[in-house]
Amino acid sequence: MTRIQLLSPRLANQIAAGEVVERPASVIKELLENSLDAGAKRIDIDIEQAGVKLLRVRDDGSGIAQDDLPLALSRHATSKIRDLDDLERVATLGFRGEALASVSSVSRLTLTSCPAGSDQAWQVETEGRDMAPSLQPAAHPQGTTVEVRDLFFNTPARRKFLRTEKTEFSHLEEVVKRLALSRFDVAFSLRHNGRSVFSLRPAHTEQEARRRVATVCGPAFVEQSRSIDNERAGLRLWGWVGLPTFSRSQADLQYFFVNGRMIKDKLVAHAVRQAYRDVLFNGRHPTFVLFMELDPGVVDVNVHPTKHEVRFRDGRMVHDFLFSTLYRALADQRPGDEPEQADASSSVSGLTSPPAAPATSGLDAGVFSGQQYMSLNEPSAGWQADKGAVQGVGYAAPAPPPAGAVAAYASLYGAQPGGEKMPEQAEGDIPPLGYAVAQLHGVYILAENSAGMVVVDMHAAHERITYERLKLAMDQEGLRSQPLLVPESLAVSQREADCAEEHADWFTRLGMSLQRVGPESLAIREVPALLRQAHAEQLVRDVLSDLLEYGTSDRIQAHLNELLGTMACHGSVRANRRLTLAEMNGLLRDMEQTERSGQCNHGRPTWTQMSMVELDKLFLRGR
Repeated sequence: MTRIQLLSPRLANQIAAGEVVERPASVIKELLENSLDAGAKRIDIDIEQAGVKLLRVRDDGSGIAQDDLPLALSRHATSKIRDLDDLERVATLGFRGEALASVSSVSRLTLTSCPAGSDQAWQVETEGRDMAPSLQPAAHPQGTTVEVRDLFFNTPARRKFLRTEKTEFSHLEEVVKRLALSRFDVAFSLRHNGRSVFSLRPAHTEQEARRRVATVCGPAFVEQSRSIDNERAGLRLWGWVGLPTFSRSQADLQYFFVNGRMIKDKLVAHAVRQAYRDVLFNGRHPTFVLFMELDPGVVDVNVHPTKHEVRFRDGRMVHDFLFSTLYRALADQRPGDEPEQADASSSVSGLTSPPAAPATSGLDAGVFSGQQYMSLNEPSAGWQADKGAVQGVGYAAPAPPPAGAVAAYASLYGAQPGGEKMPEQAEGDIPPLGYAVAQLHGVYILAENSAGMVVVDMHAAHERITYERLKLAMDQEGLRSQPLLVPESLAVSQREADCAEEHADWFTRLGMSLQRVGPESLAIREVPALLRQAHAEQLVRDVLSDLLEYGTSDRIQAHLNELLGTMACHGSVRANRRLTLAEMNGLLRDMEQTERSGQCNHGRPTWTQMSMVELDKLFLRGR
């Protein structure tokens, strides 16, 4: 072993650069965060060769004083925190004071700045090898410009691992887009090899913000998303969530910001997955641009060198708030709602579920025998339609359903009429899904509404209606427990046993009874009646794992929902079953009153709309 010695400043900075500066995208992130922290309202970015040859960032922020310029390139030099109290309530994007020192150690860096109220700008230059800054006067308007040339010129091993210019620039562009989404009030422009990539003006209104989101995420996302804004217990969540039908094959359109900082957190990802669980097709990923605002003192941002991860003081409260907000927003999306016209200022906290038809019987154990389960589905009634022409549309309104439709629809559901009626349609008001005109190949319902033609997958739609009513009945009756004839022993770690003992009441509410019989052993005495055939031991282990990881678990509910989904599938109308017009219209009315009716239990869409304009295009009308 050699003697202990201090590392040279150059080597220490290069080691720090290994944590902070991974590729040109890492550099642009640090520079842009500094500009935003300086109060910039306009940031111009010039890139050459994906940032390897040149990275230039110019802003109109507060600038840096002459005496502070050399210090800005030193390690652990920052103007953003003073003491431990500041570190516990970080309100800026950067705070460690390592970025510029790390970047300058692996590049040729020039920093030019003119502070507010000064008539003289100054410039400091460094090269990675000697790290000796040289200061000289310069011409520059108020603000700061940072030029980074020849990245990794003195660390060829790092440069060798860079990807192609196209790949590196795509990473860099993604970083700029993320920060552009985090600050709508700041203008951003990006040029690459002399070509303008995009120029974003400040967004001060909701419409301007939507345009910026459309520029960054694509216009299809804005059209297929809804705005949310919910505030509770010191937490605020706002932004845009994509509809389940606008899902992606990979998680590449997911932006989540905490107090303006882009993060990727497993607790957040888990809450989002839970909210989309019932409506997303298997293997697909949701899309969202969400902003969470909370007290900086209850979130720790100093847990990762790149500050991509955070730690919440009360992770369970944050998880439950995220889940409930997104779950409620997705549940309230019904036929007739136009996502692109949703009001960004409306709070989803006040949304309520529609009145559901009362269940005629509880969850019977006989469903496991394979018989159809349809007794929970009550018919809908009480619709009216205008017999005249639809205003603003050049064709006649759909004819209202014939008398006796309630009894006909009741025969479809295997129930008797007389349940709670839907509110009647106002005179001249056409329902969002219109009225049925035909059935196609025993699979699809063709309906006519004021906009054009609606095509409905009758089995998928009926499956969702049945599923939601099964869940409602279960919520009303609660989970019934079934004692095991012989309690099942389970060997666990002491930490898991402590967790089970701590959450004993929580397990009881979910229909399970766990008893600690030793320091590292549990006994399963009761399980939910509906899950009596499930593998109880594995289910308990999975639940304990979630509780230790996230502070909450939905494993039991997920298993129950999976079972209810199977029951709903078997209890729904099948393909090739001929329906009357009254039965089809009854199904359409129930879809309009059922949560998440746009997707079946497996995440597939249940209906689609074709406007008259789209139909006219098919036949070249008007040309």
